[in-house]
Amino acid sequence: MSDSDLAGSSSAASAPRLAQTYAEVEDALLSRWPETRIDPTLDRIRDFLALLGDPQDGYPVVHLTGTNGKTSTARMIEALVRALGLRTGRFTSPHLESMTERIVVDGEPLSEDQFVAAFNDIAPYTHLVDAQHSHPLSFFETVTAMAYATFADAPVDAAVVEVGLGGTWDSTNVADGKVAVITPIAVDHAKYLGSTPAEIARDKAGIIKPGATVVTAVQDEDVALVLGERCAEVGATLAREGLEFGVATRVPAVGGQMLTLRGMRACSRHASRPGAPPSGARQAWPARPLVRASSQRERRASRSSASPWSPAFLPSTGLWRRALRKKIWRKTWRKKLR
Repeated sequence: MSDSDLAGSSSAASAPRLAQTYAEVEDALLSRWPETRIDPTLDRIRDFLALLGDPQDGYPVVHLTGTNGKTSTARMIEALVRALGLRTGRFTSPHLESMTERIVVDGEPLSEDQFVAAFNDIAPYTHLVDAQHSHPLSFFETVTAMAYATFADAPVDAAVVEVGLGGTWDSTNVADGKVAVITPIAVDHAKYLGSTPAEIARDKAGIIKPGATVVTAVQDEDVALVLGERCAEVGATLAREGLEFGVATRVPAVGGQMLTLRGMRACSRHASRPGAPPSGARQAWPARPLVRASSQRERRASRSSASPWSPAFLPSTGLWRRALRKKIWRKTWRKKLR
């Protein structure tokens, strides 16, 4: 059964028939174009979200792309934003056991009942978009719209959004991220994105929007050049691991590792706790964008009375340290490793 069938006819005389169970929603979504079929356009998702009132414009977005480490980084960013007392939404993919894992509000995945309600909110409009385009909405486009609408309805103070594939043509890219986080870029999905890291970087750099703050991991020279050119083109602020911020030292410790994190103005030392990730450079990476954002907030605080949310959204004192220890190493990684 497709979601168009569930939504019913578009005629005024026919009321939409909504999904009653999670199984019906799952079946309806899986009947759509799979995530493995790619059509490089944002026209369908833009039209769909316009019918929904452009919910993605209702809150600031941290947008993540890269080849490795995206979901881990998204979890850490979400945990620290929540430590500020802000309500968050998180959209990541793929899921491990249930589609509900993809859409998270306040640190918790939607329940099956909430997922059904989120689907029913957008399902009556899917067939309208399908009828206007040569290809119907895909599975990923439909779930992306569900996430953006759910975050607007919650409402959230900020959303942390991971791309599904690439960047420029990914359906999540209808949102204008105030912060773009780019994890290490290598060759992935070469059939769709390009055969070299530089070609792939050009596609992924599409999430960098005018005026955004861009936080990037150490990249190969050709990739770093592409990202720098994109930032210059749109007037984005670029922060690079190893230059503006980074992990100064990393020492194995009981249950994890001891990190000395270097921000824009100072260094601070943080010990992981039992339940932390294994000690390794790859596991240390996700903390690094947060160091940059923390220092940036400290630098701007004295000359700005902005709202709690800004591109530099993290605290720089005790709250940062407590959040790093409690919210990230303990809770976030336990969930991921479980």
